[in-house]
Amino acid sequence: MTLARAADSALVVVDIQAKLAPAMPPDARREVLATVQTLLTAADDLGVPVVATEQYPRGLGETVPEVSGHFPQSARVVSKDSFSCCGEGGFTEALAATGASQVVLAGMEAHVCVLQTAVELAEAGYTPFVVADGVCSRRPAHRANALDRLRALGVTVTNVESVLFEWLQRAGTDEFKRLARLIR
Repeated sequence: MTLARAADSALVVVDIQAKLAPAMPPDARREVLATVQTLLTAADDLGVPVVATEQYPRGLGETVPEVSGHFPQSARVVSKDSFSCCGEGGFTEALAATGASQVVLAGMEAHVCVLQTAVELAEAGYTPFVVADGVCSRRPAHRANALDRLRALGVTVTNVESVLFEWLQRAGTDEFKRLARLIR
């Protein structure tokens, strides 16, 4: 059991792509996009490295502009064919290069790529945090099942505000003043 720490974290944005995102329920998609934009803004401000993945981009397209437009300059985007991000050598190399021991996960779909990635990250010795309001599936029941499974497996299921306040650690700092507006 631990808190997310900016100095120990990497943010991983999973498969929020042009042909996949429209298949999500509209309200869930809007919530995920807003949550991921908030996480990316905070990550950029706090120096949290960002790795994004794209599942079979030839077929599913690139990351949607509402997300990629918020990538920090240093963000790494990795194409993959495996459902778990960990099945792609480019991803594991990019993540290892960050030096992070904690991985904050958001993206699509919760019951497939996010779940498999979180489980394999934990097996590899990372501490994954799955942002519940930052993940969705085409079917809400599949998302709920994924979050239940992750909890049962000991993966921390959290939310965007918890991650931000854990990354910030205290009020009154310049970072807090800049980022508090994101969650008001």
